[in-house]
Amino acid sequence: MRPANIVTSVADVLAGIAISGYFAQLEITVATVLPVLLLCLSTIGLYGGGVVMNDVFDAGLDKIERPERPIPSGLINIGEAATLGITLLIAGILAAFLTNSTSGIIAFLVALSAVVYDKWGKHHSFLGPVNMGLCRGLNLLLGISILAFAVNTWWFLAIVPIIYIASITMISRGEVHGGSRTVLYAASFLYGLVISFILYFSFVQGKVWFALIFLLPFTWMIFTPLLKAIKEPVGKNIGKAVKAGVLALILMNAAWAAAFGSLYLALLIILLLPLSFKLGRIFAVT
Repeated sequence: MRPANIVTSVADVLAGIAISGYFAQLEITVATVLPVLLLCLSTIGLYGGGVVMNDVFDAGLDKIERPERPIPSGLINIGEAATLGITLLIAGILAAFLTNSTSGIIAFLVALSAVVYDKWGKHHSFLGPVNMGLCRGLNLLLGISILAFAVNTWWFLAIVPIIYIASITMISRGEVHGGSRTVLYAASFLYGLVISFILYFSFVQGKVWFALIFLLPFTWMIFTPLLKAIKEPVGKNIGKAVKAGVLALILMNAAWAAAFGSLYLALLIILLLPLSFKLGRIFAVT
């Protein structure tokens, strides 16, 4: 299920909730916190289920390239894994529908996008990264959908995580056999584009200094291993760049929350970072 990565998906949802302005309009009570918890549970199910199904579809290839993974190593058989993945996806969709119908529809689209990527998308050099990015973009919208009408206002922000995750997916293709400097340079450009987008929106919202608190460490975290990978594009260095890019999503989401004036939510998101790091030491991230 990639527990460390699941924490980053919760950060996506919290960032989306900050963008929607949910807590700016409502008092914090049990009734107002419940939809937040439901959407967090939803993304846990969707992300966990998507990753499990990825391993199900990759079981044959993993016997050769990644025999340490749970299915080829014999820790769990493919039927049990498929049951777990499908159950998690359904639970994620149901939790979202308990919030509102818009959230439910978006959760269904997340699950659909994940399965399409797992089965077909990953095999396409261009569509694969975009497909994976779409999963994250929709996950941000899942958080925004806590106020259904806010999706109509901020839907286009999903483009930013699409670009970012597409970049990481491009990089990850070199994890096993080494990568191409051209691809790594392209990812560097796209990373810069993502940072520029967040800076722009923080400027528009008048919260650029708040956003910079999180954007600066985000920039350092993603570019340090990426520059090392560009210098020496071997599998080990590329793996580190991918892992840093995934975990840095928490900082990016904190920057989103800060850019929209939700400093408390930004700080809550940041608290997820040490948890993700800890889980990343215990469980595989890629």
